[in-house]
Amino acid sequence: MMTESATLLFPILITGLSPLFIWLLRKNINQREAASFVAGILTFASVMSFVPQVLKGNILVYKLFEILPGIEVKFCADGLGMIFAIVASFLWILATSYNIGYMRSLKEHAQTRYYFCFAVAIFGAQGVALSANIFTLYLFYEVITVFTYPLVAHHQDEEGFSGARKYLVYLMGTSKLFLLPAMVLTYVLCGTLDFKLGDMTTGIFPADANPVLVQITYFLYIAGLAKAAIMPFHNWLPSAMVAPTPVSALLHAVAVVKAGVFSVCRILLSGFGVNLMTDLHLGYVTACFAAFTIVTASVIALTKDDLKARLAYSTVSQLSYVVLGVAMLTPSSITGGLAHIAHHAFSKITLFFAAGAIYVATHNKKISMMSGLGRKMPWTFGAFALASLSMIGVPPVCGFVSKWYMINGAVSANYTIFMTALLASTILNASYFTPIIFKAFFEAPTTDHSHFSEAPLTMVVPLFFTALVSVFLGLYPQVFIQFIHTIKGF
Repeated sequence: MMTESATLLFPILITGLSPLFIWLLRKNINQREAASFVAGILTFASVMSFVPQVLKGNILVYKLFEILPGIEVKFCADGLGMIFAIVASFLWILATSYNIGYMRSLKEHAQTRYYFCFAVAIFGAQGVALSANIFTLYLFYEVITVFTYPLVAHHQDEEGFSGARKYLVYLMGTSKLFLLPAMVLTYVLCGTLDFKLGDMTTGIFPADANPVLVQITYFLYIAGLAKAAIMPFHNWLPSAMVAPTPVSALLHAVAVVKAGVFSVCRILLSGFGVNLMTDLHLGYVTACFAAFTIVTASVIALTKDDLKARLAYSTVSQLSYVVLGVAMLTPSSITGGLAHIAHHAFSKITLFFAAGAIYVATHNKKISMMSGLGRKMPWTFGAFALASLSMIGVPPVCGFVSKWYMINGAVSANYTIFMTALLASTILNASYFTPIIFKAFFEAPTTDHSHFSEAPLTMVVPLFFTALVSVFLGLYPQVFIQFIHTIKGF
């Protein structure tokens, strides 16, 4: 049942106004950072206020204004959107605490600009999560791209500008060359850009739509949503690792890549629908690209000695778990794919938080130099170990739940090739995460670590908390899965 509710604007307004307050309070750093905390808490509370209605099967909608017939700025809260909205708003609170420890410890420059752009990125993420149509999603998708550019280029050196330039060319270029034409074709074929909310079986394309044009439109969307980092549109993501580590956490766990895979899921399920995807064999082709990305990125991750680079390629791989799960088009695999949006977010942000804490404490990025470091930083490396288990898919951490649903879906659909890719990636994940933990806790130090200790508590507490949440979601996966089951077709 659709219910009109102006309260849908609250998360948008709070995140939209928070950068202004951050800027106005720039001369008092405590007040400036308090503004981020307050905005994060208020955003999370406003998003959570939608939960009772959504779990009852209601879909909240609100049209802000109309540009042309069928082209509106319109918001909604349904089971799919709530997953991303909750994750982005909740992790913003923890990321703010982590930002304070990281930015102050390293005495980073341009901190106000940093917090300002960080807040705008969350504004974009909330807009994407609550978009009721493709046009609104497109607007906020581009907001994220534009305002994360200064974050990637934060250090303002040659390496930073080079990485940020590649980031912008990939994301802005693909959205203009592919996503915008896909949106125009959709409008021509359907007469509307509104999503089919609450039902994953039937999309918005009419039965008499030209199948060739529908297929062209579909692949334009897949190419245009480069934030999902499906190969070959992935190279921007490792290049963006020149950014400060909290930005990497934002890119890889909260706003950017999650906006990409969420947008892919939204367009696949609420735009095209499972029935049309099945009839035109679009799901299988997409799943093949995702499976290739999962395995190839994992192999590349094995070769990286830089911790952030290894985590970057891990992200490329893990994002395609979401795409693969949805593209297999079975209820079980879709459940696993959508749940992995949240499960991966908490686990991966823990890993990047830990990488940043290690750098702040030791100024070391190389895995080969971390022998024995776990004895000096047990909380950081303990959290890293828990999050690694989630990436590998070991129970009871939440990554296991996602893989269980996806493998079950692959088996039920007789997709042996995709089941093999998932199992192979599990072995590869273990191969590039386990040595880090072994080296940190069980190898003798190769350098003097006597003067090292844990990073500031403002960093360690958030990263250990997100690791515990990963375990909690493994024990109680219904926290997010209950939203998925409000969608018709499960």
